[in-house]
Amino acid sequence: MYLTREEERIYDGEYGWAKQVCMRILAKLGDLFGAEKLIPIDSAHASGVSYKTLGEAPIDFLRALADSGGKVEVETTSNPQGFDPEYLAKRLPEGLMRGQLEIIRILERMGLKPSFTCTPYYLKDLKAGAHVAWAESSAVVYANSVLDARTNREGGPSALAAAIIGKTPDYGMHRAENRMPNILVELEQEPRRDIEFGALGIFLGKILKDRIPLITGLGEPASECLKQLGAALASTGMVNMFHYRKYGVSTEGIVEKLKVEQRTIEATVAELTTADGQKPNLIFLGCPHCSLSEIKHIADLIGHRKVREDLELWVCTSRHIKEKAREYVRRIEGSGAKVIVDTCAVVTWTQELGIETIMTNSAKTAHYAPTMNKAKVILAPLEECLKTALLE
Repeated sequence: MYLTREEERIYDGEYGWAKQVCMRILAKLGDLFGAEKLIPIDSAHASGVSYKTLGEAPIDFLRALADSGGKVEVETTSNPQGFDPEYLAKRLPEGLMRGQLEIIRILERMGLKPSFTCTPYYLKDLKAGAHVAWAESSAVVYANSVLDARTNREGGPSALAAAIIGKTPDYGMHRAENRMPNILVELEQEPRRDIEFGALGIFLGKILKDRIPLITGLGEPASECLKQLGAALASTGMVNMFHYRKYGVSTEGIVEKLKVEQRTIEATVAELTTADGQKPNLIFLGCPHCSLSEIKHIADLIGHRKVREDLELWVCTSRHIKEKAREYVRRIEGSGAKVIVDTCAVVTWTQELGIETIMTNSAKTAHYAPTMNKAKVILAPLEECLKTALLE
């Protein structure tokens, strides 16, 4: 991979160890994937923020970067951490809190925004064609597919390296020729509910691996439904992008077709429900984090009802959206539910809270919770989740 004179000087350590190690990460990545050069990025999004998923081992590396003067060169947002500062912070063990707060302090020293959300596209408009380096898989698929931005699925170290250098290798989803669909997916029936979009993503992720589908038969889906589809796609496969509009997309050269029957979607929903008659301890909404319109919709559906005393209802979103949705948040929390920021059920310690069964409308959560939370799962539409959570 070609490096400019200044990039070579960074590579050789003339700008300090932090930039040197980051440049070497990017150069190695570029060589592995055949990039010819580095390109500037508009923003970065770092993963590996939750102490639950990150653990103790990488903290020394992060601290060394910060101690050596590592600072981000572009606006850099951060993935969810392990707790909500107003609610969960009071309920989790002190040792877990210390580890999480240390990670947060280090990242803030390097200039990362304490956004703690998996939906950075709600914080600031992302221009079509913008090159970014994002590490949250669901956000990668949404950025490429819905917003027409350009990003590969970065790992935690490569996203942070790109943030500190302000550039990323020019390969994969950054190049137009790699963004064309190479398989046609035909749906027998339009998805009707939120969980059907998620189930479609879970099924296709397993089948497609890293191929880029053109999905026909989606109808005119809301962006929140596309968010669920993309998050699930990324959970079970390496799909970085999908197409859902026929106009402007060339189908020339597509020889492979896949037909998806409605019964396949229904079977996937059933497979994602692992609870066998258990009642939920937690109703969890907001994976990926809720948009403003989703918060409003939930508030409207709740109305004047109250949460049952024998379970919890969490609605997860970002600080940014919670601030914009103050009136809706007031209504939701008036029911006894909690609007939680900075984290989600998957990356916090639900076991420490005694939560054994989670009901959710998120196929991504249903896929991950049995392993990451050691929890039984019930996948159900939003309306059914709220009906279970609330007194009539």
